[in-house]
Amino acid sequence: MKINIKISEDLKNVRLDAVISNLNKACSRNLAVKLINKGLIFVNNENKKPGFKLKPNDIITGIIPDPDYDIAVIPENIRLDIQFEDDHIIVINKKAGMVVHPAPGNLSGTLVNALLFHEPGIKEVGQDPFRSGIVHRLDKDTSGLMVAAKTKKALDFLQKEFKYRRVLKKYLALISGYISENKGEINLPIGRHPVKRKLMAINYEKGKPARTCWKIIKRFKTACLVEALLKTGRTHQIRVHFYAIDYPLIGDLVYQPRRYRKKKSITPRQMLHSQKLAFRHPYSGKKMQFEADLPQDFLKTISQLESLK
Repeated sequence: MKINIKISEDLKNVRLDAVISNLNKACSRNLAVKLINKGLIFVNNENKKPGFKLKPNDIITGIIPDPDYDIAVIPENIRLDIQFEDDHIIVINKKAGMVVHPAPGNLSGTLVNALLFHEPGIKEVGQDPFRSGIVHRLDKDTSGLMVAAKTKKALDFLQKEFKYRRVLKKYLALISGYISENKGEINLPIGRHPVKRKLMAINYEKGKPARTCWKIIKRFKTACLVEALLKTGRTHQIRVHFYAIDYPLIGDLVYQPRRYRKKKSITPRQMLHSQKLAFRHPYSGKKMQFEADLPQDFLKTISQLESLK
């Protein structure tokens, strides 16, 4: 069943898993913990730990499955564009339109479903079976390079590398408008939108530091091809940052001025591609670097922009 609960004063400081388990006799405390860890339960549209102490007016939303519901992630035979693989890691060129891991509304067809079919052992990598082997994420409609872990040691190592910003992440993006400068840096904090909680926004009060360095690769009449180097890894960072400085990504239907959101775009998805990824190998320590060519829809959009006079 779907839940939408506003926390009252008498539930102040009660653990999240305790509140969930008390909602439904069929939902044990252990099941509540699993549902929270699998990303099926949210507090104010954010993932929290089972022991999170609730506050008055917090909003709990999510899904408590029927007792006979199987929340296991099913391996699926989905083709992967594998750039590199060994006993420790797998580097994938993710296609646009693929969700990285299962969540309510997307329980199949994800990268995790495909990884489990390709390498069943990945099921044991990580505490959350909905995110088995996942080190970092790309948005559904962002294409390009990702690295996944095939062992727990590799997962722990790579997660620390990302956390301490020792991983190089370069993207190519098509942005609306014409920037006169050749390069620059966007240094604006990103946090949850104060009203639309599923979205991110520039948030000076509660946002986390976010830095995006960029340089122009090519200019068109109404757009620019830019290379974006992430110095931090906030959710939707590139999309939010360029929208904030009035150069939203072409094809982005979310981070776009309201007057353009319902207009037909020249492309059905945001033009953002994870082009380069470099990191230390979790076993050998050797520096590895990968580069993924632009997909056909991105090249087609560039061709359309070049034809504009």
